[in-house]
Amino acid sequence: MPRDKRHFILNALSKSEKFKPKGQPTTKHPSDVADRAGHAQALLQAIDHLPDVKAEGTAGVYLDVAGRPGEIMATKSLNVSGLSLLRFEAGQPAANQPARATVFATGDALTKLRQKVDDFATKNRVKKDGTEGRPFNADLVQSIGAIVEAGLRALWRSPAAKFPEGDAAVPWELWLDKTQAAGFIGNAPEYGVAVGADRLEFPEDIVVIGTATREALALALRRLGGVRALAAPTVTADYFDAMPIEEQADWLDNLAGWTTFQVLDDPGYVTLLDRGVSRAHPLIQPALNVDDRHAANPAWDVGDFVGHGTQLAGLALYGDLTVALQTMQPIEIRQRLESAKIIPDAGHNPHHLLGALTRAGINAAERTGDRRRTYAMASTTEEDTPHDGAPTSWSSEVDQLTAGVSGIKKIQRLMLISAGNTVQNMFGNAGYLAACDHPDNEIESPAQAWNAICVGAYTEKNVLPAGEPGAPIAPVGDLAPSSRTASWSSHWPLKPDVVFEGGNWVVNGPPPPMRHPALSLLTTDHTYPARAFTTCGDTSGATALAAKAITELWSDYPTLWPETVRAVFVSSARWTPQMRSHLPANPGKGHFGLLFKRYGFGVPDMQRARRSASNALTLMVQDKITPYRLSDNGGADHVHNEMRLFELPWPVEALRGLVNSPVTLRVALSTFIAPNPSEPARGSKFRYASHNLRFKLNRPNESRAAFIARISKVADQTDEEPVDEDDGWTFGRNRRDVGSLQIDQLTCFASDLARRNILAVHPVAGWWKTRAIEDPHKRSVRFALVVEIDASEADADLYAEVQQAIEALNAAQAVVV
Repeated sequence: MPRDKRHFILNALSKSEKFKPKGQPTTKHPSDVADRAGHAQALLQAIDHLPDVKAEGTAGVYLDVAGRPGEIMATKSLNVSGLSLLRFEAGQPAANQPARATVFATGDALTKLRQKVDDFATKNRVKKDGTEGRPFNADLVQSIGAIVEAGLRALWRSPAAKFPEGDAAVPWELWLDKTQAAGFIGNAPEYGVAVGADRLEFPEDIVVIGTATREALALALRRLGGVRALAAPTVTADYFDAMPIEEQADWLDNLAGWTTFQVLDDPGYVTLLDRGVSRAHPLIQPALNVDDRHAANPAWDVGDFVGHGTQLAGLALYGDLTVALQTMQPIEIRQRLESAKIIPDAGHNPHHLLGALTRAGINAAERTGDRRRTYAMASTTEEDTPHDGAPTSWSSEVDQLTAGVSGIKKIQRLMLISAGNTVQNMFGNAGYLAACDHPDNEIESPAQAWNAICVGAYTEKNVLPAGEPGAPIAPVGDLAPSSRTASWSSHWPLKPDVVFEGGNWVVNGPPPPMRHPALSLLTTDHTYPARAFTTCGDTSGATALAAKAITELWSDYPTLWPETVRAVFVSSARWTPQMRSHLPANPGKGHFGLLFKRYGFGVPDMQRARRSASNALTLMVQDKITPYRLSDNGGADHVHNEMRLFELPWPVEALRGLVNSPVTLRVALSTFIAPNPSEPARGSKFRYASHNLRFKLNRPNESRAAFIARISKVADQTDEEPVDEDDGWTFGRNRRDVGSLQIDQLTCFASDLARRNILAVHPVAGWWKTRAIEDPHKRSVRFALVVEIDASEADADLYAEVQQAIEALNAAQAVVV
């Protein structure tokens, strides 16, 4: 395996530690209400006005439950004994908006709920000392302000503006309870709901497309039940309509002569999930076999009749052809191409489950055999925005595919997705960043998927031809105006992950600013031989460039897992000086949020990812962990099982020799989660992900025992409130501990780092822990840990000492029997 001397792979240095049992937390109750009888009577009347489920012979009724100001809604009591909590929205006390919950109740559950309210009004508990205690069911009843029958809007999980209006039959995305899906699908046509053939399966839900009027769907829901949520079917966003340039046939001939396609035993493949690729182009044909073009639907033609896929293919092989044509240097192509068409030639994919089409495209490619594939998808949808970072059916299926839960082959997959392009008519001729940051320009689905690498765009293009009117709108090194940003709350993953060149726009006359071929990327045209080259850009072009870079990196280290490649790639990224100019002089942890939402971790530095230097090194760990096990007391929830401790072979003598010179430690932790996108899980990172992992580093002079005790104390943290530790980390827990890829760094004196050599990977809550899955102690997950030390310009030989330590460890492991 090609390997520079900067990287070391550590596979057997971890030790497992069990979590120490903790005491049970106490429960705090809200105070009793003075008008207890009146409140209970109002709720009883509300329940009595609901449909008589038993008399009508229906499965149940959907309830819209409003909370009371100042009270915490007892949601656990709304998810038991025939009550199913489908959706919960926390209240906003400042705006006088109470919490709201959508609940499905069977007939028996309504009877029990009514009895609980009646008991609250008439009965008190008795304390151990014999005195009168609180009313029965006080937590539940006091937290409810009103109960009415829910309409379709109460189940709507897409943006409110997307809710269908009018009386016509329209397609709906139906999220069905897994245990009731078959019954609903089989009987829905009797009520005027036509269910499509596509299926997406998640841990608790099956998602289908149903076409119906609002009235017919409402009747089906009342009679059949089983629907947990409704959403808008997605369609793909418009691809970038490239502006043509003058054909240069001699350039093409010269470029083809400079290019060598290497023949490797184990080449990396860029698999484009797009509109197909034209194999006629002489720059593409040598890298794309006839049998390596596929389609999600076998009836589709595998060629590219629109151009978008062929544009991306040229960028994935050569990068920006402007550079190649101007430098006239020999080019060696190591990667190969695959194409899996997921978008039909005519229009979009209206009213289909795009997750199912994505899965079908991947399955079609993988039927050809096992390969190291980098999946690149520059097709996204604005129909789900704003989703505020919450999962959609498409993004959840991407998470399943990357985690190896879905697809014909249960393997982990490396996948890149474009952030999506901005709405151009929102821009004026100045202050473009405000338009990019607007919630209406939020990153498009499915780019918020946890396991995929989301690629945004920045630009270094700002030179127009001599005499050309106008001026570029974006400064060199800043966000490309086409790139969407993340505006969501801090508990969803940081997106985008990285940015690549996406071109610039020009200001010339009235707004909006316009794309310009001189500020775009040059690539291959699908109409060859009529035209050899065309221009493209935006986040589609950036994604193709990222696919090229990461596939070449993976070819240098072909034994690495997809999780590890992701960590090395993203961790190598840095913000440009122009990006950092938006920070104050002495930034605190909270100031980095602006940079993350626009640029992710910045621009990947492939030289940094591969570089060989005596004053910098990277340690890479690929390991497994079993996060949870059955509770000793037989409880429904599982408990944390183990943590992995790594005693890192720091170059202690070299670090001590630097005395008070600053060194930077950067840590990346990467794992692929299995998603649970059910409606109750959408608001919590602890309920969407199968497992969540975190890393911790011991403090100077902190003993191993004290370190383990500290981790055991914080591992059970499951709230969404901002919490931070004064551990010297640059970004801090609030921005680090999100998603399935966590990266942070600290800069300290070398002598301090020499005393911080224990790194822990430990689990926190996930739905595997909070749901009663079978045999949690048998569910191990992979993770990658990438640790980098950089002594900058200091005169130190970090590499030599670590090499000796690794060789000694390997020798010791070799004799263990």
